[in-house]
Amino acid sequence: MSLYQSLQQREATNSPIRIGVIGAGTFGSMFLAQAKRTPGMRLVGIAELDLAKATQTCQEIGFPEEAIAYENSAGAINDSANKRKIVLTDNPEALIKAELDVIVESTGVAEAGAYHAWTAIEYGKHIVMVNIEADALLGQVLNKRAREKGVVYSLAYGDQPAIIEEMVDWARTIGVEVVCAGKGTHYQPKYHYSTPETVWDYFGFSEEQLSSGRYNAKMYNSFLDGTKSAIEMCALSNASGLVPQKNGLQFPPVGVRNLANVLKPMNDGGILEHSGTVEVVASEQRDGSPINDHLRWGVYVVFRVMTNHMRRFLSTHDFVKDTSGQYAAAFRPYHLIGLELGMSIAKVALRGEATGSANFFAADVPSVAKKDLKKGDILDGEGGYTVYGRLVRADESVAGSYLPIGLSRGAKLLRPVRQDSILTYQDVELDRSQLSYELRKTLEDDSKPLIKN
Repeated sequence: MSLYQSLQQREATNSPIRIGVIGAGTFGSMFLAQAKRTPGMRLVGIAELDLAKATQTCQEIGFPEEAIAYENSAGAINDSANKRKIVLTDNPEALIKAELDVIVESTGVAEAGAYHAWTAIEYGKHIVMVNIEADALLGQVLNKRAREKGVVYSLAYGDQPAIIEEMVDWARTIGVEVVCAGKGTHYQPKYHYSTPETVWDYFGFSEEQLSSGRYNAKMYNSFLDGTKSAIEMCALSNASGLVPQKNGLQFPPVGVRNLANVLKPMNDGGILEHSGTVEVVASEQRDGSPINDHLRWGVYVVFRVMTNHMRRFLSTHDFVKDTSGQYAAAFRPYHLIGLELGMSIAKVALRGEATGSANFFAADVPSVAKKDLKKGDILDGEGGYTVYGRLVRADESVAGSYLPIGLSRGAKLLRPVRQDSILTYQDVELDRSQLSYELRKTLEDDSKPLIKN
């Protein structure tokens, strides 16, 4: 039975998948708009510290005022009077404890995500982790705990790592060797030093667009300065077992038609240190000139052809392949972010399947200084003024005692750090009472990083 047929059956039997969403930002609101139109799904509630924002989100996607109920931090969401209403609350734990099947965590804050995911798992709820920051920091620990509790921990379909992981699984299932997988982005080396003050100059948004208040400078700066790309490729590596190159991400300017020529091992004429890795391709040349067939919004997988039958097939079809015919690429030119999240909800609840989850400790994202930092400086985390994230191998990160970007916000510098240097735990004073710190140390102490020679 297809997912859609199963959802229709759930609708017909009045037993919909019951869903709670934590965080009413861009990703969450996109999903809410589609869930409203999907049979077999019922939104139980939304947890959001800013209830006015949550109310506005609900109204914008077409929920009438009479369909909304409010519960404050002391309220009980399972109140029978509100059974057919969407409950808005400022207390995520109350939502987690409600009678529902799946929690969607979309706050984007590592500490909040760690607490919400861990709590949801403890209460026997499936967790769909839109919060890629928390997954890059703690995914293996959270996934392990979910398996112990008999629930599913999943990446979020619509976000690039889950979609790429699906392509990797497709390639491996048809019997080809995955050489490289990743996505496209807008990139120049100078963007690593971008701040929330300079980000809009690079994006070219108008004053009218910015005045709407819908654009978060730190979030967009994380997209631009390479941090989000590093985090997403970390999540992909840890889900798939693809190991980063020693030099991390190179961001080569590559168009779709050239993927298989460039993203293959050096000994076959490409740029990769080894097969079985991840990379992000830039959508323009380093001089700023555009690539006509760029993949800025899309995802790809490059694979090595293993049989003569497939080589003959590719040679007679207009498939993306290298000049030797030994390597080929498949790609998807877009991703729909939260609009596609229903795929994760349906697979998790109906089939007990994750759309990607952290099964390995292959990659990590440490903090790198954007400028010379002084003793006493306070780090402001992802997308800020002080640090950006870089993709590294997990074994290198653990051996070097690197400070993960997910723990950097609020950390106090104990000594100066030069621009472009990777920060270590020894460089900072951290709040060790945070659950994210406790779980991270458990991961570092107990997990064996995946190593590729």
